[in-house]
Amino acid sequence: MKRPQTGRFKFALLCAGLQLALSVPALRAEIVPGQTPQTATIRVNAAHRAAFTIPRSIFGSFLEPIGNSINNGLWAELLQNPSFEANPWSASAIARLIQDEPSLSRASQLALPLPWEPLDASEGNRYEPRYGDAANSWRSLAIFGLPNKPTGIRQSIFLPVGRELQYSGSIYLKHLSGPSRIELSIRRHDRTEEVLSRVDLDASGPRWRKYSFKLNLKPNQLALREPADFVIQVQGDERVVVDQVSLMPDDALDGLDPEMVEMARAMKTPVVRFGGNFTSGYHWRDGIGPRDKRATMINVAWGIPEYNQFGTDEFLHFCKLIGAEPQIALNLGSGTPQEAADWVNYVNRHWTERSGGLLWELGNELWGNWNLAYPTLEELPARTLRFSEAVRQVDPHARLIATGQDPDVYQKWNAAQLQNPARAFNYLSTHFVVTTDRTVSGDRSPDFLAQAAFALPVELGRKIEAMQKQINDHPAFRDKAHIAFTEWLYVCCGGGNADAPRFDNMGGAIGAAGFFNMLMQHADVVPISDMTGIIEFAGIWKKRGVVYGTPSYYAFRLYSTADTSAPVEASTDAGTYDVHKGITRLPEIADVPYLDVVAALNKSGDGLTLFCISRHLTRDVLAKISIEGFTPAGNARIETLHAGSLYEGNTDTRPKAIAPVVSTLTTGGAQLEWTFVHESISRIELHSR
Repeated sequence: MKRPQTGRFKFALLCAGLQLALSVPALRAEIVPGQTPQTATIRVNAAHRAAFTIPRSIFGSFLEPIGNSINNGLWAELLQNPSFEANPWSASAIARLIQDEPSLSRASQLALPLPWEPLDASEGNRYEPRYGDAANSWRSLAIFGLPNKPTGIRQSIFLPVGRELQYSGSIYLKHLSGPSRIELSIRRHDRTEEVLSRVDLDASGPRWRKYSFKLNLKPNQLALREPADFVIQVQGDERVVVDQVSLMPDDALDGLDPEMVEMARAMKTPVVRFGGNFTSGYHWRDGIGPRDKRATMINVAWGIPEYNQFGTDEFLHFCKLIGAEPQIALNLGSGTPQEAADWVNYVNRHWTERSGGLLWELGNELWGNWNLAYPTLEELPARTLRFSEAVRQVDPHARLIATGQDPDVYQKWNAAQLQNPARAFNYLSTHFVVTTDRTVSGDRSPDFLAQAAFALPVELGRKIEAMQKQINDHPAFRDKAHIAFTEWLYVCCGGGNADAPRFDNMGGAIGAAGFFNMLMQHADVVPISDMTGIIEFAGIWKKRGVVYGTPSYYAFRLYSTADTSAPVEASTDAGTYDVHKGITRLPEIADVPYLDVVAALNKSGDGLTLFCISRHLTRDVLAKISIEGFTPAGNARIETLHAGSLYEGNTDTRPKAIAPVVSTLTTGGAQLEWTFVHESISRIELHSR
């Protein structure tokens, strides 16, 4: 993922999940509230089909270990820093941890690794990190008990009690002296005397040994979204060393959160990209083998822990569970061509759906100095070719995506990649992670930002046509290479203004729908696309044990679950607007349709789907829909995504506040009439006689 265009990327902005603003935008001057809906005509000619079909691969998604997307998210492990390492966070990440939980400052003074805390801070210093004596990674923790005192450590956790009350875990222990009883428990948060579930272990061995345990809650013991404490307590003056502890809900799917898997499966995404800034420092062998022997380290790209519990096998398992193929970005930063080839070989041997021919990216955003060991422009072609040749030796059928530049600045970088022979790659990647509250004009009024953000996909469609022309101007690549849009996302609020379309609000969902309309219209140029992301950002979130989707998640599903194959001619007379001095990445955009309509037939030709986006900020549009070359029968099924404000989103307290509403409409032949509410997305499904 790219850092937005100026300054260093605001990790906290994207990953901390800023509080959604509920403000309503000011009305635009030319729109009079309360007036009757504007009338318009939509014309669809199903007999005029595009010369290309819509590949399922434009509905791909994106997964990267950033924020809580994997750890504390898709990966169902409930504990952080389970091997008691020396704070594998950057300084800014540690500052955020302590800001959110000030008591961690005292814990750190007692030599406890974050985010572990003392069971009773008043007992003082009873903990010692042990280096070079560990069951996992590089460090363990010695706990020194006190007679008649509750000595131990705890960590605050959120349990998915709405669906599961039984939890299984494991821990490595080595006895030093004194009694040998270890108590593991779930207790009321900050009320450690209130034990909800407990189990005792007899840890008398002088060498490292792994112990398994179960903790079961009773119904209604703990409320949904209520924090609890996981506690490790020693007996009397016992001394013990602990390491590599785990706690998972019993309904985890081999380590994966079942609710997130279910919601991801419902997206019907055909491809999941495993990539991002972490790619340039990721060594795949760190994430294979026995999980309790995988080392903890820092994720260099994002300054957060990488526990390596979710590695290649777990990613492939996730893909199989949701019916998607893997698309993996290789390490062209600190990695080597041989390491990349070995990874391709490993995946091909473990991906049983088919042998070879998967999508592989030759690096991620190599043009950005935030990526580890990035190449210069002069080094780029040769590095791309070396890795390409190494991959092709183990998989001649691999489909390779070379790193291209963003649609607004691609010319020099892509020209360097095109110096390579045609065999070097099949696609050039492009990304568009755009900050939506930065404008050339300085106008940051909500209405102007919304109009400018909604217009971006229209101009992007024009830019990617120019990108493809540059490719076609090189005879070696003409008709052999296309564009893969492997990241796209709306972010905002670098200056604190939340009144702009963003990945987690309704405005971002309208932007996402605009992207999909653009992609469907240009699928011959961009046959591969990955929305950011399947977990967090515009996808599925987990907060305080509650799993939910953003409005963009539901927008994605409106497109990815539709039965579409061939785009057909569609037009509307609802009017257009121009953007001048708009969002800094693409400030000048002309002829943006207020009502954006794309229509497509299914493969058999007996189904027609219309995707309609209303960019009007306050006015509804009453549209008469005229259809040629297709005779509808029965009722039309209409799903509409809309909210009271562009700045509303779903949360752990209101997880389905914004979701599609289903309506039916009697077709009565080839003439239909429907009112499109302002700032909305609609999918209209029709079937022939």
